[in-house]
Amino acid sequence: MSAAGKALWYIETHAGRPLALADIAAAAGLSPFHLSRLFHARTGTSVMRYLRGRRLSMAAQRLADGADEILPVAMDAGYSTHAAFTRAFCEQFGQTPERVRESGTADLVLVQAVRVDDIPTACSVAPRLLDTPSFQVAGIGMRHTRHSSGAIPGQWAQLNREWPKPAPVSFGVCHDSDDDGGFTYLAALPSAALTSIPAHWQRLQIPARRYLVAWHDGHISSIRATWFWLLDHYLPTSGLSLAAAPDLERYDARFDEHSGNGGVEIWLPVDPHP
Repeated sequence: MSAAGKALWYIETHAGRPLALADIAAAAGLSPFHLSRLFHARTGTSVMRYLRGRRLSMAAQRLADGADEILPVAMDAGYSTHAAFTRAFCEQFGQTPERVRESGTADLVLVQAVRVDDIPTACSVAPRLLDTPSFQVAGIGMRHTRHSSGAIPGQWAQLNREWPKPAPVSFGVCHDSDDDGGFTYLAALPSAALTSIPAHWQRLQIPARRYLVAWHDGHISSIRATWFWLLDHYLPTSGLSLAAAPDLERYDARFDEHSGNGGVEIWLPVDPHP
C-alpha cells in the first residue's frame, strides 16, 4: 500500500478517535509536512479538512438513520459540545443537525471516502541529489486554492508577454503552502539573467539547499503523475525527507513551450542527510 493509501486507511479506521496530523503521518511513515504535500497532491484537499469532512459526513448519516440524541453523535465526531458540533455541521452542510435528522441527507454534499486511483509514473532516469547556492527569481506570482491551479498556464502566458526575450532557464516555484491546500505559484526567470525587473513582478529568494532533481520526460500536462511517484513512492523508500522549503520546476532549452513536450526537471527540497 502506498503512503497516501496508508494515510487514508488510517483516517477511515480511526476517525472516531482523537487524531492529529502527526498521528496520521506516523501511520503513513512520513513527516507531517511530507504527508500534507502528498495528501493534497493526491486528493486535492488537506488532511485535516478531509478528516473533518468525513467525520461530519458520517455524523450526518447517523442522524439521518435516526440517532436519538445529537450529543453522542457530536462526541464521536470529535466535538465536546452540542454548540461546537452544530457550528461545524452548519459550516460544512448549510443545515443544522436537527434538520438533517428530520429530512435526511438527500440535499447534502457528503464527503465520501477517497480512493487513490491515480497511477504514479516513475522517472525514466534515476533522480539525483544537487546542492545549489542561493539565487533569486522574479516573475508573475499568484495565490491559489486547491481549485484554482488551472490558472497557472495563464501566469506563464503573461510572463511570456511581458518578457518576450528568449530565456535559457525559467522556474515554476511553489511556496507558502497552507493546511487548506493553498499555495503561491511563481512563473519566474532568474533575476541574474534580467536586465531590469518590472515593478509589479514578484521576487523570491531561493535559499541554498539540497534538492532531489528528477526528470519528467512526458507532456507537461502529465507532470502530476511524476510528482505522485516522487512523493508517494520514491521518497518514502529512499531514506530522504521532504523539507519545508519551496519546490521548483526547472525549464530549459529542451522544453517546447508551444507543444508542452521536451521534458522538465522537478526539484524537491530535501533535508541535507543522508
